[in-house]
Amino acid sequence: MSESNPETTPDIKSTELKEQPTAVVRETVPMNALRDFFGRAFRAVMGAVQQQHVQLAGPPFALYRGMPTDVVDVEAGFPLAAAFTRAGGGDTGVTAGTLPAGPAFEAMHIGPYDSLQQTYGAILARMQAEGVTPGDAMWEYYLSDPATEPDPAKWQTLVVWPVA
Repeated sequence: MSESNPETTPDIKSTELKEQPTAVVRETVPMNALRDFFGRAFRAVMGAVQQQHVQLAGPPFALYRGMPTDVVDVEAGFPLAAAFTRAGGGDTGVTAGTLPAGPAFEAMHIGPYDSLQQTYGAILARMQAEGVTPGDAMWEYYLSDPATEPDPAKWQTLVVWPVA
């Protein structure tokens, strides 16, 4: 008798997204350098946002454009309560961005980041079953902080994949 593994069968929800202003750092990054990029990007964005006294409107996220290969076009940052303007005082690489409005599917991934492909696969299968085309950008909200939750099996990541 096989046990059901929640990692392989995430609860996938259809949703309608509202446009969300963001502050981000965008780069093309080798997959094996993502962790370093995220640390650098989140620190830079947090500093720039605090300089402007703009309130965060959610957890840190990473938006991926296109299908990752050995490198990925990624922007990492935070959703904001108000629009971000270019940071002053040196070039931090932080720019204004937006998370787009429109129909999307989302699923909560519980577990280590290296098993996220299972959740993306489940969302893609659901899109195909419903006859919709996946968008070319998708993002992840990091709801767990590995610095305060050392057990990767408990990490929560909300995966959002808009429909084209």
